[in-house]
Amino acid sequence: MEILQRAGKKMVVHHHGSDIRLLTAAQKNNPYVQVKPEWTEEKIYNNIASLSKYIDHAIVQDPELEGYISNLYSHTHVIPHTIDVHQFKPQYPNVNQTSPLIVHAPTSRHIKGTEFIVNAVQELQRSGLSFRFKLIEGLSNEEAKNLFAQSDIVIDQLRIGAYGYVSSEAMALGKPVICYIREDLIEKYPAGLPIVNANPDTITSVLGSLIRNPRQRRNTGYKGRMYVIENHMAEKVVSKYIDIYNKL
Repeated sequence: MEILQRAGKKMVVHHHGSDIRLLTAAQKNNPYVQVKPEWTEEKIYNNIASLSKYIDHAIVQDPELEGYISNLYSHTHVIPHTIDVHQFKPQYPNVNQTSPLIVHAPTSRHIKGTEFIVNAVQELQRSGLSFRFKLIEGLSNEEAKNLFAQSDIVIDQLRIGAYGYVSSEAMALGKPVICYIREDLIEKYPAGLPIVNANPDTITSVLGSLIRNPRQRRNTGYKGRMYVIENHMAEKVVSKYIDIYNKL
């Protein structure tokens, strides 16, 4: 990077999650958070120190990540991640579905809070509530896509405190999404965020309520599709990148 700087090259860094999520900082606002063990705080600080020495502008995808580096770079920018909405044909939940399909696709069970989701599912099944549940693991990309398309409810994560690509892609499909969003960050997102908020303490009641309310599932799914079109389409986001590049 020093060579690039000396050559007059303009640089910007884009952080995506675990590479800057400091556990001690996260725990101040999130009692549920877990981090990837390979990203120790020493490793994170050393990495940022090396980057910020030569780079002034850092980009993150949401307010949760912004908090970890807002005072470590000269300029920190929040730009929502982009998805190609045109690749996702909406399939809104059927209001006449009496046994909705719930899916959860954990990239990391520990980080996503999968154990709480499974426990909630088992408790609701024992209560006699009618629904189907599919844990998407070890499937091909095509098989996973098909299950998401068929689903009536998508559960993303219960620990991180922000939503990512799983939530956005599910919303693009017109599915209601359950995900944990930190309470102190909700107002920092664009207005109308339609995600159904749940954490490890509330997932059973939140999921049970959504299972019992098919009209809410459909309405939330529709709002999610509109939200993604408004806030995550590349055509809407690209200008934010151009503004930053023009400032370099």
